[in-house]
Amino acid sequence: MSNGSPGTPVVHGFPHLETVRSAITALYRRLSPDGVHSYGTSLVPADAAFSDADDLHLGAQRVARALVQHLHLPDARMIVGFRTMEHAASVELTAGPEYFIELNDRFRTHRRDIGAALAHEITHVLLHRLGLEFAGTRANEILTDTVTTYLGAGWLLLDAFREDATSRQKLGYLTPEEFGYVLAKRASAFDEDPSPWFTSPQAYTAYTKGRAQALHDLRRPPLTEAGWAGRRRYAKDRRYAQDHPGTGAGVPYAFESGGEGLRVSFACPTCHQRIRLPVRGRVVARCGLCRTRLECDT
Repeated sequence: MSNGSPGTPVVHGFPHLETVRSAITALYRRLSPDGVHSYGTSLVPADAAFSDADDLHLGAQRVARALVQHLHLPDARMIVGFRTMEHAASVELTAGPEYFIELNDRFRTHRRDIGAALAHEITHVLLHRLGLEFAGTRANEILTDTVTTYLGAGWLLLDAFREDATSRQKLGYLTPEEFGYVLAKRASAFDEDPSPWFTSPQAYTAYTKGRAQALHDLRRPPLTEAGWAGRRRYAKDRRYAQDHPGTGAGVPYAFESGGEGLRVSFACPTCHQRIRLPVRGRVVARCGLCRTRLECDT
């Protein structure tokens, strides 16, 4: 897990957005919509609470057990230790039933963030058991951050983000805004408001920026919620595709000509699976992967 040590500049914005979206698609494909929605309630703050009065190892085991249960890993026993290391945490992925997690020694005195570090590592265990992985270390870590957040434990990772004039800290590989984006995606899918859980003002700011990006996904053509400018651009691209068969169009939608006439393809705003519809005006579609109902004007 990426350390995000104090003093290290924090990257902002959305540089990994395409990988994040691919991770959400992969999660729906692997778990199915019913499987994803079995994680309908996020981990509650009390389950990750860790005070200085708590015994270090017993407290870490307690939080780990709560995360194991939240992530539906009832057979997994986590053994948590602390040592000097470059990264924030690591986990030994084996066949189980015991998994060994090591946390950076600095968490001995930064206990409020132990839950965040454990959430990421225990999600590694979940993905290992599901056989879900991306090629390359960075892409796989982005997958882990995304799944942790989408399944209701990753708000801890965003809340671990702090940045002021004297210090900065971020855990995980996603930027703060990307964590906010995935969290907003989850909030929309599960009708959940995570904002009361934040203790870090910077985390809340990053969430609002991520939520704005997530809302933008819901307002792109051919969805009927698209704004005037987007609809006007879409109509222009549609006319061009009709007059020049086979030329297609641009992101975030593309036109395809075939024996059945013109079709438009675009990403589902929930799971980002590509959807293809005939160009016939207003239509209500349902995503074949996540089952989201979509009102479109093609």
